[in-house]
Order: sequence, then structure tokens, then C-alpha cells
Amino acid sequence: MNKAPVALLLLLSGCALITPDYKRPEVELPAAWKENAQNPERGKDGSWWRVYSDPELEKLVAEALARNINLQIAAARVDEARALLVQIDASLYPYVDGQFSRSRSLSSSATGLLPPGIPRERNNYIATVGVSYEVDLWGKLRASSQAARADLLASEAARETVRITLAADVAKTWFSLRALDAQVVSTRRAVGLLEDVLRLQKRRYEGGVISEFDFRQLEAEAAATRAQLPPLERDRETQEAVLAVLLGRSPKAIMDEAVARTAEANAGLTPAVVPEGLPSELLLRRPDLIEAEQRLIAANARIAAARAAMFPSIMLTGYAGSEAQALSALFTGPAAIWQLAFGIAGTIFDAGRREAQVDQARAREQQLLAAYQGAIQNAFREVRSALATQGRARESYEIESARAASLVVALRLARLRYQNGLASQLEVLDVERSLLAAVNSRHEALRAQRAAVADLYKALGG
Repeated sequence: MNKAPVALLLLLSGCALITPDYKRPEVELPAAWKENAQNPERGKDGSWWRVYSDPELEKLVAEALARNINLQIAAARVDEARALLVQIDASLYPYVDGQFSRSRSLSSSATGLLPPGIPRERNNYIATVGVSYEVDLWGKLRASSQAARADLLASEAARETVRITLAADVAKTWFSLRALDAQVVSTRRAVGLLEDVLRLQKRRYEGGVISEFDFRQLEAEAAATRAQLPPLERDRETQEAVLAVLLGRSPKAIMDEAVARTAEANAGLTPAVVPEGLPSELLLRRPDLIEAEQRLIAANARIAAARAAMFPSIMLTGYAGSEAQALSALFTGPAAIWQLAFGIAGTIFDAGRREAQVDQARAREQQLLAAYQGAIQNAFREVRSALATQGRARESYEIESARAASLVVALRLARLRYQNGLASQLEVLDVERSLLAAVNSRHEALRAQRAAVADLYKALGG
């Protein structure tokens, strides 16, 4: 056997092996977060929603993680990527198959071509084991395997992104629902008080104690307050339906069942979440950034695979087995058969197709590089926005709480002044209207602060 071609191929392989050359893009990062706060102990295991100390929310998040459709889709995509990696990795190893066949034939004796002593009717048995193997001298298969592995890691990161986003959406929708519950309760309470006053003033009006102007004014105010209820109840129904979908409930449950909740919600603020001195490099651990980088790594590996595909493919094939006329003689020494084959196949002319495939892979890498850099920018934007919203919403809640407390006292004094004839009914109505607005604004500020905490945990990658 002439060993020169093999030696030449081995020499070329040492010179022409093509491997991915990925390097993480340089990104200018801040040393630490611009704003610092205390980090609660709960939630460090990834169950960050425990920082709210809300058992009902914890049950809802557990239900969503077990049943949400989008999370199931993301998990199936991971399984698909894992199976694809196994398929591609299998190409790095020899392919072995087995074959057994039995045939019976009848030859013509009228042609004069049948040799003497050869029976017209013959049996034939063949049993072989075949092997085929592509020698990956240029690194094409290894680069394809690296790309598939990066795709698998990207799919796993995408699943984690869905998980974190789902938990944040459940928390925000839950607190929106609770805020609307509280606003409906406070608005109904204000409507009830106004209707009690309206019934009393109606008797006074009918008795001639107050003028029709004063009575109609109070009647209009009660109607205006009642008019606030339908939009609030509409929004509450909408949020409840959204939450039911996030929880993965059935269409029947979405239409017919309510999301269980206690009558009274925890009215306290949620602690801030960013630990002091946290290095901003930790943000690069965010699952969506990991996904974007793994997609970039896969694209880089596919460039190497496309370049290696420009070199010839080298195949080693062979088989070994037995062939005999009788089954009893199939595995005897004289029945042995074998074959070894060596082949090289390469493109002579393709009108630039292979070069275009390399260019396409490079262009894809540039797209994913820009997407990775954009994802980092967006991540820091989300962190900064959530930090600001968290702090400002806390301030708004404290201001609205103080405003509501002052208006409670002002309403009591306004009613005393009205009863003593020192103030008009209009003053009382103005204070009641302001108090209702302050109470509802406080509920909204509390919702915004809690939502900002969820957004911040989401922005930090859970």
C-alpha cells in the first residue's frame, strides 16, 4: 500500500486545521451600581419572589412555573437542541451498521451462458457489518459540534429567561390585581358614604332645609364617584384574566374561576434589593445575555465549519462478513468477505457557493455581535430604570400616605365646620374627593414600588 497520500493528508491536517477563534467582545462597564441599598436574605436561592413575604404570591408563582405554556415551549426547545447536539456529535464517530440478506434465483439454460456444473436454481446468504467514517482533518465536524453545543446553552439560557420573566410577570400582575382590589374597596366605601349623606340631604331638601342647588351638587358628586367604579372593575377583571393565563389555567378556568386571594393584602413596602457595592460584571450572568453570547459563539463556530467545508471530504468505508450458498456454510472460513475503501471528494467548481456560505456565516456573526452589544445596553437600561422607579415609587407612597393622613383630619374638620354652619357643603365634597384620590394614588404607588422590585430582580437575572 502506498503510504504517501496518507502521510501527505496528515501533514496538511496539521497545517490546515480550522478552529473557532471566538473572543468575548470588549464592553465598557461601570465599576458598580450607581445606587446602593440593602439586600434581603430571602430569595438568594433564585426564588427571589420570596422577598415579598407573600404566601399567596409564592403559591401562584409555583403554579405558573409548573403549568405555564411558554415555559413548556422553552423546555421543549432545550430538548430539541440537546437532541440535535447528539446527532451532530455522532458524526465524529464511525457509523456501524449490520446487514443480513437471503436471495434465491433461477438462471436461464437457453442462453448458453450458464457454465457447466452450475445449477440453474441457487440460494445466496450474505451477512456483513459495515463501517463508514469521515476523517475530520479540517475541523468541520468539530466546529459544527461546538456550534450545536453553544445553541444548547443558549436554549437553556432562554428557558431561564422565560422562567425569570414569568415570575416577574406573575408578581406584577398579582400586585396590580391587589391594587385594583384596594381601589375598588376604597371607591365603594366612598360611594357608600356619599349615598348615606345623599339620603340624609334628600330628606333635608324635601323638608326645605337645604336648597336644590346644594342637593343636586351632592347628587352629581355621588354619581361622579360611582362612575369611577366600572373602569376599576373592568381593569380588575382584565388583570385577573391575564394572571390566569400566566398560571397556565384551562380556558374553562379562565372564564369561570376567580384567582383566590384574601380580603386584606399586605400593605407594607417591599425592601430594596441591590446589595451595596455589587460589581456590574455580575449583570453579564443574566440569562438573556448568556443566550446572546452563546448565539454569537455558535455563529463564530459556524464560520469555521463553513471554511473547513471548502476542503475535500475524506471518507473511510469498509465491511466484513460472510457469503455462502447454504446457511450452514455462512460462517465458515471460505465464506469470509471484506472490503476497505478510501475516498476523497472535493469541489472543483461551484461558482463561488462555498465562499458565499462563509460570507453569510460572517454576516450572521456580525448581526449577533450587534445583538449581544444591544442586549447589554438594554440590560443596564433596565437596571437603571428599575432602580430609579423603585426609589421614586417609595417616595411617592410615603408622600401619598402623609397626604391621605392629613386629608382624613381635614375631612373630619370640614364636616364639623359644615355642621356648625362655618363651611359649605362644597368644601366637604372637595376634601372627600381629594381623600379618595390620595388613597387610590397610595395604592398605585405601592403597586409601582412592588413592580419595580420585580423588574429589578428580572433586570439582574433573578
